[in-house]
Amino acid sequence: MNRIFKLLFRIILSVLAVLVSLIALLALSIPIDAWMNRSKVESLVSQTLSASGTNAVDVAAFVARPSTIAENTKYPAVIMVHEFWGLKESIVGKAQALADEGYIVVAPDAMRGNTTSWLPRAIWQTMRKERNEINTDLATTYAWLAQQDDVDPERIGIMGFCFGGSASMHYSLENPDIAATAIFYGSGLITEAEELKAFPGPVLGVFGATDQSIPVEEVNAFEAALTEVGIENQISIYPDKGHAFVQSMETIAEDPVQQKAWNELLTFLSKNL
Repeated sequence: MNRIFKLLFRIILSVLAVLVSLIALLALSIPIDAWMNRSKVESLVSQTLSASGTNAVDVAAFVARPSTIAENTKYPAVIMVHEFWGLKESIVGKAQALADEGYIVVAPDAMRGNTTSWLPRAIWQTMRKERNEINTDLATTYAWLAQQDDVDPERIGIMGFCFGGSASMHYSLENPDIAATAIFYGSGLITEAEELKAFPGPVLGVFGATDQSIPVEEVNAFEAALTEVGIENQISIYPDKGHAFVQSMETIAEDPVQQKAWNELLTFLSKNL
């Protein structure tokens, strides 16, 4: 019996040692990944945004305009907020594609210089973000757009994917001048009708039916609450699709379902901006 007890004790110690080693390696991987991607965002942003009338810090961003800008014409504009990975090539591609449709698009660096393809770091940097900081950066982005000579300040919308979808939802509730909001599988949906009354314009929601992080019941409650308080909304749940199913413009071109979701966005923006 004593021998069995000692054997079990050794097994437990071995398992704990392995777990501690894995946790240590995981923790170490985050700064290593940060170092490896230290210049990535810098290669993606096209300019730094500053705006008078706000107390925000400058915001690095990728800015895309239509290929041809007509003189003395004011264009609708869209703020496009990235996923929890940070600013990446896929967002830059989608921002440029939207600009080709006739919008001025700004994809701000909401992670302030951080981007990754490593899931643990994506989770870590998202956990460290504060709502006030996100809203402050989006306020600067909005103010900068509103001050541009080629932007119609009454036709500025916001959209986002994953982390960006949630950020877009919360920022729209803080800014009464946002003309339209598009939420692609943003987590933490607000389902209290009284809170959603603050939405300043129509809402598009795109979700996947098999998304484990956003239950269909939560999406339905979000839609019901919007309808209850009279907020115009268009909520779509795509069968057999999970989280983050609208990826890059390359995959959108290849996948009819992704293309359908993207076209739904284009129709929504055309109608409301």
